[in-house]
Amino acid sequence: MTDFSWLTARPIAHRGLHDAKAGRIENTLSAFDAAARAGFPMEMDVHLSADGVVYVFHDDVLDRLTTGKGPVAGRTMAELKSVPMVGTGDRIPTLRQVLDLVGGRTGLVIEIKSYFAERQRDLVEATARELATYDGPVVVESFDPRQIQDLAEIAPDLPRGIVADDAASAADYNHYRHVGREELATLSHRSWSQFQFVSYWVRLLGNDVSRRVRDEWKLPVTAWTIRKPDERRAATDFGAQLVFEGFDPDA
Repeated sequence: MTDFSWLTARPIAHRGLHDAKAGRIENTLSAFDAAARAGFPMEMDVHLSADGVVYVFHDDVLDRLTTGKGPVAGRTMAELKSVPMVGTGDRIPTLRQVLDLVGGRTGLVIEIKSYFAERQRDLVEATARELATYDGPVVVESFDPRQIQDLAEIAPDLPRGIVADDAASAADYNHYRHVGREELATLSHRSWSQFQFVSYWVRLLGNDVSRRVRDEWKLPVTAWTIRKPDERRAATDFGAQLVFEGFDPDA
């Protein structure tokens, strides 16, 4: 049986322990190293470059976090690395760089990005290949249950989870063209996606879905994204581990 004890033992640094004022931009080696030094597991987002390299970045455009502009899609890893992050010497890292940097010092939560269009099985396969030789604690998650289903087939021993909310924003889910809102909101896709933990929107904790996950299915629950004291209280009261940013939970 998969050991998820580390996933709920310590607060999880959302996109690393980032602090732009201190020169640590989210999803960079500086932010991940700071999280590891502080003993926090860390969450990160992965995409696939045009030349097949898994890299760590959240947005679908460069504009917010880098000195570049335009979409990340269609760029090679060399092109992505040529663009500096805003105000720092960091560049967009590859997943391999992050794995080498962290080296098992703490847990990793890797979110496979999805636009709910094409299935992106190539990204799932590439991520699984990178993790096949990694010895540290790691889980993989996605908002897209199709990716979790693919992961269960490709790497059944790799722990996997679903990131979820009430799926109320049709635009976020490509207007439900590939997965229906009811399945997404109720997590009824569990029968075929085979997720093993849930990362749930903190504002919905305590609803019927989250209580079913905790009480009926007895799966580990993390809560995203904790930024305010009332959100922290809600997660703690429910028994969900924090996925946090903007403060130090140990302070």
